[in-house]
Amino acid sequence: MIKRLTDLAKNETGTIVDFDETDPRLSVRLREIGFAEGDSVTPLHFGLFGKNPMSVRVNGALIALRRKDAHAILLKSIPTEVTP
Repeated sequence: MIKRLTDLAKNETGTIVDFDETDPRLSVRLREIGFAEGDSVTPLHFGLFGKNPMSVRVNGALIALRRKDAHAILLKSIPTEVTP
């Protein structure tokens, strides 16, 4: 199931599959700051007001971005393993 980065909960991990092409300049900018298809991404912190901005870990790098920009990142969630 395809989700958006803004759909993930704190510490939930997903894999980037594409970018919303509604604003092509935004997808270029996201790629320039380190997001790419196949990358693993995990939200770590959310701002106090409207969960904005948010910080995420992408392949070991910590990146802060606006929720509006994060909404353009499409991904598939990685199911977490439940240990007995």
